[in-house]
Amino acid sequence: MTPLLALPAAPDTRSPLPAPLGGTLVWQVSGREAAELAHLPRLELNARGMADLEMIATGAYSPLRGFMNEADYRSVVERMRLHDGTPWSVPVTLPVPGERARELRGEVALTHHGRVVGRLQVSEQYRPDKDREALEVYRTRDETHPGVAALRAAGAVYLAGEVELLALPRGDFPAEHLTPHEARAAFAARGWRSVVAFQTRNPIHRAHEYLHKVALELVDGLFLHPLVGATKSDDVPASVRMRAYGALLQHYYPAHRVLLGVYPAAMRYAGPREAVLHALSRRNYGCTHFIVGRDHAGVGNYYGTYDAQEIFSAFGREELGIEILRFEHTFYCKTCGAVASRRSCPHGDAHHVALSGTRVRDLLRAGEPLPPEFSRPEVAEVLRSAYRDRS
Repeated sequence: MTPLLALPAAPDTRSPLPAPLGGTLVWQVSGREAAELAHLPRLELNARGMADLEMIATGAYSPLRGFMNEADYRSVVERMRLHDGTPWSVPVTLPVPGERARELRGEVALTHHGRVVGRLQVSEQYRPDKDREALEVYRTRDETHPGVAALRAAGAVYLAGEVELLALPRGDFPAEHLTPHEARAAFAARGWRSVVAFQTRNPIHRAHEYLHKVALELVDGLFLHPLVGATKSDDVPASVRMRAYGALLQHYYPAHRVLLGVYPAAMRYAGPREAVLHALSRRNYGCTHFIVGRDHAGVGNYYGTYDAQEIFSAFGREELGIEILRFEHTFYCKTCGAVASRRSCPHGDAHHVALSGTRVRDLLRAGEPLPPEFSRPEVAEVLRSAYRDRS
């Protein structure tokens, strides 16, 4: 590989924050000019491929150094581990059409929107078992599932090999677009010895705030880390979600105990499997804890309410290297006058107002106001304005 640009310092082995998965925080950002790769055959990446390239090269997907070879791919599909036994739950692969694969040998320039963004050293080509992959990773072969639909639409051959990213893509939120190295440095600068990460692709609501603040009673810092990569067309846009986070943080959170960053991965909607991937990558960012609520990374009715929590029993606590905070379904209790769960509220369903991102989206699409039990007024105004503009 080409010498790396501005290689960040290795994580401090004396730090209370967890070691990255595999022991080394990968960094494969070279700073090379695109012109240096002009002589190579080109392969255009879609949004997921570009996101995966960044996640690999910046260490968010440590210990991966490239797109998976066949041994790792099959091991992940069948037993949620890399070939060497390291926990890993979702294949990270690079599909291409069969006819293109014949042209892609050795070094390949990776492009996105026609611009050279990186390089792949092709080490292997193989044909996946897409039926098995769909059933094991997504728990269905139903092509109306967005993850399965993407799998079926992708090329028939997978390319494997180490990657190089030419430059960091800071995206639409440059101030919050922290690499794992930068996040770890930010935690250390704040003196945080324990950090809980929280992710959502949904608009922020009162149930989320409840989870955050319960977790903050247990740890030093909260890393709000919303996913801003590719999502379904009917999901709330990342720009709107980020404005909502800003409004909430300004008025309702202690600034010295919260850090807002963005998670540039693309959604796969793999439910329980994706929950494990999200937890392992947050370990790489330096987090000690990760919140998993109801139906994490789910879509439709493909997964049980708490499947994304139960899947973690397949791994030992030490090998995960991050503590999972499991939260039950929460609601606003009109009698308690607060957000609660079955663990803390004695009242029946008639007293409860269900809180969910899906319900928030439904109300917004219908042009109805968001009640205070759902959302803080500042957040509700951000969401109302966004949906009014879209209409």
